[in-house]
Amino acid sequence: MLETIPELISEAVRKDLVEAIQNLDFEDGRKTAGKRAARVKKNEQLGSVDREAKADIQNKVIKSLKSNGRFQRFAMPNKVATPLISRYRPGMEYGLHVDNATMVDSTLRTDLSVTLFLNEPDQYEGGELEIFSGYGPVKIKLPAGSVVVYPSSTLHRVLPVTKGERLAAVTWVESQIRDLARREILYDFGLARSKLEKDAPNSEETDRANRAYTNLLRMWTGT
Repeated sequence: MLETIPELISEAVRKDLVEAIQNLDFEDGRKTAGKRAARVKKNEQLGSVDREAKADIQNKVIKSLKSNGRFQRFAMPNKVATPLISRYRPGMEYGLHVDNATMVDSTLRTDLSVTLFLNEPDQYEGGELEIFSGYGPVKIKLPAGSVVVYPSSTLHRVLPVTKGERLAAVTWVESQIRDLARREILYDFGLARSKLEKDAPNSEETDRANRAYTNLLRMWTGT
């Protein structure tokens, strides 16, 4: 199951991020790839020359994720990794790979992968994120400021950029609910519960739905 979230960051914040990014140095993206992924990774990532400016960009991305209700309901994050800011220019791509099982010196389990598109799709050709699931490959190229969240266990790739420049922020989530199927049930149940709370806040059915959701969350948290 994957989720796309439009306009996760405001246009003003996005423009500020892109402007700040353009003034900073990039380095070989293979520095942050696992041994196998490094064989197929051909992109650039924000370097470490200006640590303060880089940290400000990363913090703004994390703040936007944490303040978005839809992201919180879908991902149910326990931890969010520090984002990587990636750049793809003509000829660059990220071949087929699966993300590492853990990040941040093995302190964060990667349940979900997150890509935040930072520039408009008409500013580059190619560069689609292609995710392979049990239903076949899905190509994703979203408007600037939008996010896609998908299981880190899936094979995926970034197709070659043939023209222009692709900018994106990428991060990973350790969810409170480790099991994908349980997380999907809670997401659907949570949407239904929210509708009941809106339409019939004082009904017995709403109380029962809230109790069931809370008890499932209590039962499944950490599993």
